[in-house]
Amino acid sequence: MKTPVAAVRGKVLLACLLLCLLALAPALAAWLRRDAGPGFPAAEEVRARYLPSEGVLLDRNGEELDRVRFSYEGRRAGWTPLALMSPALLEAVVEAEDRRFYAHRGVDWRAALAAAAGSLAGGARRGASTITMQLVSFLLPESVPRAAGRTPGQKLEQMRLARKLEREWTKREILEAYLNLAPFRGELEGITAATLGIFGKAPHGVVAAEAAILAALLRAPNAPAPRVAARAAALGRSLGWKLSAGDLEGRCREAFRQAHQLPPGSRWAPHVARLLFAGRGSVAPETGGVTIRSTLDGSLQRRVGEALGRHLAELAPRNVRDGAVLVVDNASGEVLAYAGSGGDFSSARHVDGVRALRQAGSSLKPFLYALAIDRRLITAASLLEDSPLEIAQAGGGMYRPENYDRRFRGAVTARIALASSINIPAVRVLELTGVESFLGKLDEMEFRRLRRADYYGPSLALGSADIALWDLTNAYRTLAAGGVWTPLRLLPGEAGPGEGRRVFSPEAAFIVGDILADRESRSYAFGLDSPLATPFRAAVKTGTSKDMRDNWCVGYSGRYTVGVWMGNFTGEPMWNVLGVTGAAPLWAEIMHLLCRDDAGPAPEAPPGLVARMTTLPGLGITRREWYLAGTEMEVVEAAAGGSGGRILSPTDGDIIAWDPDIPADRQKLFFEAQPPAADLRWELDGAALGEAGSLVFWTPAAGVHTLRLQSADGETVDRVRFTVRGGPE
Repeated sequence: MKTPVAAVRGKVLLACLLLCLLALAPALAAWLRRDAGPGFPAAEEVRARYLPSEGVLLDRNGEELDRVRFSYEGRRAGWTPLALMSPALLEAVVEAEDRRFYAHRGVDWRAALAAAAGSLAGGARRGASTITMQLVSFLLPESVPRAAGRTPGQKLEQMRLARKLEREWTKREILEAYLNLAPFRGELEGITAATLGIFGKAPHGVVAAEAAILAALLRAPNAPAPRVAARAAALGRSLGWKLSAGDLEGRCREAFRQAHQLPPGSRWAPHVARLLFAGRGSVAPETGGVTIRSTLDGSLQRRVGEALGRHLAELAPRNVRDGAVLVVDNASGEVLAYAGSGGDFSSARHVDGVRALRQAGSSLKPFLYALAIDRRLITAASLLEDSPLEIAQAGGGMYRPENYDRRFRGAVTARIALASSINIPAVRVLELTGVESFLGKLDEMEFRRLRRADYYGPSLALGSADIALWDLTNAYRTLAAGGVWTPLRLLPGEAGPGEGRRVFSPEAAFIVGDILADRESRSYAFGLDSPLATPFRAAVKTGTSKDMRDNWCVGYSGRYTVGVWMGNFTGEPMWNVLGVTGAAPLWAEIMHLLCRDDAGPAPEAPPGLVARMTTLPGLGITRREWYLAGTEMEVVEAAAGGSGGRILSPTDGDIIAWDPDIPADRQKLFFEAQPPAADLRWELDGAALGEAGSLVFWTPAAGVHTLRLQSADGETVDRVRFTVRGGPE
């Protein structure tokens, strides 16, 4: 309790203060009216610059799909206009923070003098900052530091700026901005975050008891529940509200027991949300700074996510824990569904399986065959030998490709070889095209992080490259689009389909699509009844990488392309899971969902194609086949010997470079012919090299060289040109 002496001393000091203020009043009033110093942004500008701490991902129809936090300076929700706030809330805040808010012009002199008097008299310190003065500290934190470190001069500057703000803004604008910028509890900033995070409702739904609690938090945001409840009860009494102190404390304890954060919202497309909001943590006018509307279809996205989780649960006993799905609209390139992982069913839900690089397996074969058809090296009816094959490697050793079932079928057509995914014929096709040419086509379709040709060698035909589901699905869409590649789109209106890049001719794309949709030719490996056999036309291909680490199924109808990957993000092998048993059933389910009402029109044959009834006597097959004009044949059978042959190595256009770290006498280039025959001869740059019945090794010499394979009578059977760079000093 204050002593009489202290009380008298306080009254004397207060009287002296009043006399000083009266003497300085004219000068103080003039100083407070000055417009010098920092300026205030307009109220509209403050609203426009306000950024919530979370971005909201919307689907193509404006429905919420996901949220991602991109600011950690506080937890903020959207800006709420004053008209959408509860009247009880506004009344409680004004009563608690600035009772004469609507009467003063930025500074409440009565409250300021009362606070000064109480302080001089030795009483408890009382705050005298008005709502306007507090808003000044939010808007200009550099000019007006926090109250704990504020000097008397800075307090006067705050008053001056508050008077200036009142001349530029209306009372409603000031109160609205204050409530949207004020901190409440924990990380929660702004009234919207406070009502959602504490009471789980929007500001317009706040009732009297909740309004009193929120207003009490403004003075001490992190005070314990009993203290907040006591202050809220006192506030309720001053407003004439009949509030129970016990009820208020119970509400506080219940509300404060939670983590004081915003509701989690939807979580259907976390990988897309992170991808699109990356780098957008600042003002983003093009998206409103709050939401991004994507091309995703919310209903389809949810159903795809559920289907992926269900299939992962079914395959879990076979050591399959992860998967990814991509669904694309063929015409626009818009991504309709993007499931980067199986969520709770995944071993690593945050890993994005759509973008992760995994080994391709047989999924790249359609592009190899399209290249060979385009270059007129093969037709769909060409006979390819499925027999043991050994290919000498430049670094030593032999490459011996195998079929997945360890069987050999002898001569098969290119159609059957591709549709049934037979490995050895694909390697033979790569020998015709060359690894460099095939890599060039993959690069044109923007497969990421491809390595040099000598890294892969002939194994590229069987998918030794690491690829992403994003790139692979769009490459199949390129076939669906008649050989024209355009980028995929996650944002509506992005530049893309207007400017395409032709990768394959329409004719080659059509033939490959026709092969991939051929149920009968596929039956050699998969049978007539498999998940790949759809009631509508769909071109589809599976793929399984070495040791069953990756499982693919990608295919397209007239309207959609669907890509599926299954496996383990850790790289662990699956247990006896092939493309047709792992990824294919999920692909089929999604494709049936998309195409049950409209699969889209079947493609029409381009004008450069010719249809012919073709007989293959050795296989007992007669069928209608498609050919590039000028390559059509009515009978296709294996040659019965003769001087036919071709050069397997090197391939036309190869560039060979000397390695300075390897001794010169150890660096050799080998020449290989198919078939190896003693009646064929090698000729290099016009000089004879001997018979082509076995490999011929040659020490490379710098320059451009022409290698010919000649018959016994000197006729050139095949020819390639290659370049050697570098060489011994």
